Amino acid sequence: MQNIKLIIFDLDGTLIDAYAAISSSFNYVMRRLGLKPRSPGFIRRLVGWGDLNLLRPYVPEKDLGRSLRLYRNHHKLSLIRQSRLYPYTRVLLRKLKDRGCKLAVASNRPSRFSLILLKHLKIMNFFDYVLCADKLERGKPDPEILNKIIRKFAFKKSQVLYVGDMVIDAQAGRHSKVRTIIVTSGSSSRLEIKREHPFKIISGIRQLAGMLS
Repeated sequence: MQNIKLIIFDLDGTLIDAYAAISSSFNYVMRRLGLKPRSPGFIRRLVGWGDLNLLRPYVPEKDLGRSLRLYRNHHKLSLIRQSRLYPYTRVLLRKLKDRGCKLAVASNRPSRFSLILLKHLKIMNFFDYVLCADKLERGKPDPEILNKIIRKFAFKKSQVLYVGDMVIDAQAGRHSKVRTIIVTSGSSSRLEIKREHPFKIISGIRQLAGMLS
């Protein structure tokens, strides 16, 4: 993959482990509304579709607006307290920048919270562009988010690599017709990922460095 010029990353489950922060905010909402809290493992499987879709199935429709406000007010603090980079993430990003790659973020997480994460974890400076689903009509698995990033940089799709952790990332990459690597550190199981036939499946972000050398 010597010709790769642009690498697009998902955030949650790919570069950043924010599952504890998400679980904390989700269960805060449940407690405030007198609803059933859920286990971290249960909540982990819900991540990746944006915060509104995270809450919608578990909150009465009449309380959805309030629940989203509660979630977001709590989440801006829980992200800072309970999020971390996966091992080797910073080293990898630095290596890729030193190599001359353009780096971008494509996340279904709202822009406000993506920026909190990137700034708090001190990796914002590595990225040339950040695009989140709240700026688009459709989030992943629709390929719009990837296609818009690729158009911005005007690279051929053969020069682009997308890295995510979920079935919807594999689907978005396939729909966009870009090579997609899926890391098994996130919300989807290896079996679920294999069914989508991405370009590669890896167990950790560190493996990416060797593949691009």
